[in-house]
Formats: sequence, C-alpha cells, structure tokens
Amino acid sequence: MAHIIVVGNEKGGAGKSTVTMHIATALARMGHRVGAIDLDLRQQSFARYLLNRQKHLAETGMDLPSPTYFPLPDIDKSQIPDGENIYDHRLSAAVAKADPNSDFILIDCPGSHTRLSQVAHSLADTLITPLNDSFVDFDLLAHVSSDGEKIEGPSVYSEMVWHARQLRAQAGLKPIDWIVVRNRVGAQQMVNKLKMERALDKLAKRIGFRVGPGFNERVIFRELFPRGLTLLDLKDVGVKQLNISNIAARQELRELLKTLDLPNVTAKF
Repeated sequence: MAHIIVVGNEKGGAGKSTVTMHIATALARMGHRVGAIDLDLRQQSFARYLLNRQKHLAETGMDLPSPTYFPLPDIDKSQIPDGENIYDHRLSAAVAKADPNSDFILIDCPGSHTRLSQVAHSLADTLITPLNDSFVDFDLLAHVSSDGEKIEGPSVYSEMVWHARQLRAQAGLKPIDWIVVRNRVGAQQMVNKLKMERALDKLAKRIGFRVGPGFNERVIFRELFPRGLTLLDLKDVGVKQLNISNIAARQELRELLKTLDLPNVTAKF
C-alpha cells in the first residue's frame, strides 16, 4: 500500500501547497511513484501548481519527474447508501485509483475545517502541519497565556488530529506520525521567535508531535508557481549557478525530508 502523507492546517497562508509540491516533486525525482490529491475544492492551489507544471513541460518539451494528479471523481448520488457522505466516497475513490500506481500519495487539505479534511487526516501515515512562526497561527494548535509562556489547553485542530488518531487505533492501523513544520521563519532571532520555539517544544511533548524545519520566506517560491517548478528543477531549466538563497532553500528541503524519515527515502539532491 502507498504511504499517505497529508499536509493539513486549518488556517490559510501557511505555505501548505508549496510544502506539498516540493515534497511530492522531490520524491518523484528520487524515483518514487507519487500520487497527488487536492482537497481544496475552492482554491485548488496544489492542483493548479501541478497543472501549471504539466502545461510548462508540454510547452517547452522538457521531461521532468513529476507527481501524478488524481482529481476527486464525480459520484452518482443515487449510488450512495442512506446516511453515508458523498465526499467520503469521492476521496476513497481517488485514493483507491492512486494507490496501485503510487509509492506515496500526497494529500493537500484546505485551510478550513471540512469533512474531506477530517477523513484525510484519519488516512494519514504521516501528517505535516506547516505553521507560520507566530502565535496567531500557534493558536490553531493550543491556547497560550498572554505572555506566550504557558500552554492553557489544546485547540480545535489538535482535537481533530486526536480524533483521527482514535479512528486509526480503532481500525488497527499504525499511529499517525505528526510533524509540525515551522514555516516562513524570519532570519532574525527575535524574542517572539524564541517564545514560539519554547512553546512548540512544550506542546510537542504534551500532545505528541515532532517539530520540523520548514522554508524561510523567499521570493523564489512565488516565481516558480506559474511554471509549476520547484527548487529542484532550477538547473534543469537553465539556471547554471544557484544563488545563495536558492542553495539555502534546497538545504531546507533536504532537512525537512530527513526529519520526515519516510520509508525508503534518502534525501540526496
């Protein structure tokens, strides 16, 4: 069976699609078969990223390793038994189609609470939660005191993950490996940044996740999206010498993949 990686966060703007696309493409470039599913039925940023890549490769005649996109299929409502949710069937059908042809399936969830997102979290072997480095986003995971030092209790997203873990345990599946990724981290060692680091470490021990490195804020990510490219494609599209920022970003991706510790994956690029 394919190893399912779910990228989830109920707040937008945390860089979920960028993280998902770079992990999916990195795995494809390592020779793994990678399926891709986008559950954000409104914005579909991940799906658009993938379609931009297909279009760019067709226009330029290039052949770069790429994930395979599996859209949610339409389901005849009359075929759904009473009391069952059509979105459950659409997701199950997409996963069932992707699974035989994939070593990994990447599922990008919307930045909001949806039925699709709930179900996807219960399917996750690995769950990645990109988090902007601020207490505004930290509130998604837990409530903290006004000084940012004391954790007062888990928040709505953490409770959803806990429920997903319960469902997997009841089904006899292995536990979710949950990694919270600090994304868009500023370069300066600010007091708020240090408080965030301490708060995440405390919460990780309390509710059971690992903390992983994400991407710093970089203009390059916005420039790559229209062509569907990633940092790993730059040399293939004619960038002969990477600048310091691009080299640092590749190292961030390498460190993220090492932290994920996925089966049969060695981050060599």
